Amino acid sequence: MIHVEGLTKYYDDICAVDHIDLDIKGGEIVGLLGPNGAGKTTTLRMLTGYFKPSAGDIRVKEHSIHDDPLAIKRLIGYLPESAPLYKGMLVYDYLEHVARIRGLDGATLGKRLQELADMCGLRGIMHKTIDTLSKGLKQRVGLAHAMMSDPEILVLDEPTSGLDPNQIVEIREIIRKIGEKKTVILSTHILTEAEATCDRIVIVNKGRIVADGSTQELTSGKDRQGRVQIGLLGAAAGEVVGRLQGIAGVSAVTPQPEEAPGVTRVQILCRPGVDARADIYAAIKATDWVLVEMNQEAQTLETIFRELTRES
Repeated sequence: MIHVEGLTKYYDDICAVDHIDLDIKGGEIVGLLGPNGAGKTTTLRMLTGYFKPSAGDIRVKEHSIHDDPLAIKRLIGYLPESAPLYKGMLVYDYLEHVARIRGLDGATLGKRLQELADMCGLRGIMHKTIDTLSKGLKQRVGLAHAMMSDPEILVLDEPTSGLDPNQIVEIREIIRKIGEKKTVILSTHILTEAEATCDRIVIVNKGRIVADGSTQELTSGKDRQGRVQIGLLGAAAGEVVGRLQGIAGVSAVTPQPEEAPGVTRVQILCRPGVDARADIYAAIKATDWVLVEMNQEAQTLETIFRELTRES
């Protein structure tokens, strides 16, 4: 449904988005994950036609962002991080105003407001003033605004930013429900939100895509370096490093701070896709060292995110 090729955005001499290539299928919930300043918001603003790319192209169905941006905008509902609400209006009046701008009237308008009130949980607040609502309820009103024209694609920029845990769960459930019928693209730097909400995760760092796949694919470890921690008695750190670095599946051995008296601890970095624990054990067994600890670090979305986005 969405094809992004060579997407690039410069602010003067600063490259915020650097030649991104991305394909998104219809019906996917895709999370754009990255640290602050990674280029997530800029990417979403180009996808929605709010920013013009410095280079590259975005195609939604048969439409190009350069040739027919208005047709793309008609297919997309967009909720920025700060929902653009008229805070002095009643929720009902505000959504009716949005509906009329979108060309709805009469029975069609009333029916759509009823649908969105049910979908976004707004029935109890339709006659409250927007500025009296909590941040979570304001986000729900913003979602209703973005969904007013029943778009095929919903783009959400940090939809749970600043919400409490209960509000986060509520917004997550609404997004999952919408994602049953729509294509949803959301940005976040909250890893648990991406795991709980998204079918697919795209990690961005310094304007480039550094990982793309489901949580299971990203944490499978096939393309990641594994880490093994060991603790030894009767071994000098230098001897351990020298012996274990010669193992074929090991790429680095690093001494670690001593946590227990007399225990030498090292971290072993294994080559991608290699489980070197059997070879490590065999190398230790051939000495008079006593192995008191061996732990393989589990690959989680958090460890992968930190590995891919940490500063050089």
